[in-house]
Amino acid sequence: VRVIRQVLPRLKKSKNASIVLFSTIAVQKGFNFHASVSMSKGAIEGLTRALAAEFAPGIRVNALAPALTDTPLAHQLLNTDKKKEFHADKNPLKKVGSPSDIAEAAVYLLTDKSAWMTGQILHIDGGSSVIG
Repeated sequence: VRVIRQVLPRLKKSKNASIVLFSTIAVQKGFNFHASVSMSKGAIEGLTRALAAEFAPGIRVNALAPALTDTPLAHQLLNTDKKKEFHADKNPLKKVGSPSDIAEAAVYLLTDKSAWMTGQILHIDGGSSVIG
């Protein structure tokens, strides 16, 4: 929120301003041992929708909600081939997300290609949030 407040004057001057926030599919799915992250990221999703309403039509605000992604944060869950295979098998697309999967979605939301999108939570999760 502090960062958004700090850059808001510049965003208001832009012709195609976009803010992308980050959540997780744990907000909708209800995973064990995810209470803190689900609570905090749920607040991010509420903030996304509230700011989208507040800043329209000049600034678009959307969020990404990824599933397990192969980043240093997930190292303990993905540090062996067996663990990676286990988590991939639980995903409808039979893979674990990569940082580039998330980055490409963020780029889309930051460009004019998503010019008619605001207040959305995009689940970048290989189908985990809606299939199985």
